[in-house]
Amino acid sequence: MNWSMYTADRTTHLKIVVVGLFAALLIAIIGISATQFNLGTDIMSAQGPQVYKAGQPVAMSVREGPSIH
Repeated sequence: MNWSMYTADRTTHLKIVVVGLFAALLIAIIGISATQFNLGTDIMSAQGPQVYKAGQPVAMSVREGPSIH
């Protein structure tokens, strides 16, 4: 078993490259299949837009500085 990258032989480097490529391929397949599957998101987007109507006007004031009593 080669414990150092500096003293590793050719087959150890090849194993590391193959495992890295396999992991990248697996992540790409999962990402592509996640966009292809219908996860129920079309139900949310198929609804019509909700309209929010404004209520009564509200008067607000801001008092800055120290309060004098």
